[in-house]
Amino acid sequence: MTDLASTARLPSAGVLRRLGAMFYDLLLIIALMMVVTSAFLPLTGGEAISSERYGAWEYAYQVLLLAIVILFFGLFWTRRGQTLGMAAWRLKLEREDGGLLSWADVFKRLGAATVSLTLVFAGYFWIWIDRDRLAWPDRWTRTRVVVLPKDR
Repeated sequence: MTDLASTARLPSAGVLRRLGAMFYDLLLIIALMMVVTSAFLPLTGGEAISSERYGAWEYAYQVLLLAIVILFFGLFWTRRGQTLGMAAWRLKLEREDGGLLSWADVFKRLGAATVSLTLVFAGYFWIWIDRDRLAWPDRWTRTRVVVLPKDR
């Protein structure tokens, strides 16, 4: 668990740093999805999985892709407090009490992030006017993203 006193004074992450970390993570997630998709290609004769041809299998495939996203963020956030993209940008996600997220926190945060991203990143641009520099997902889930010092 993170020591609250050590991270309470750390600054909240800004918009550009968060977007940089999101971009890095997006590249990793796309790579994982490509690997999973390539495992299905021998079963489909190299064709795309579509509901017209494969029926319910398309929905199972979509659920699998969604599970990749949930597991990617969930495993990193519950164990380290940072994804690989966040580590590259020296960011750490923590609860208000300084602890690591629970799986319930992960689901709430991913839902809040989806809303923020769906509204053309409005939830993240909110940082520019928020008194504590928190995004909607931070406020709605009682978490925060901090910038770690260079020596960590």
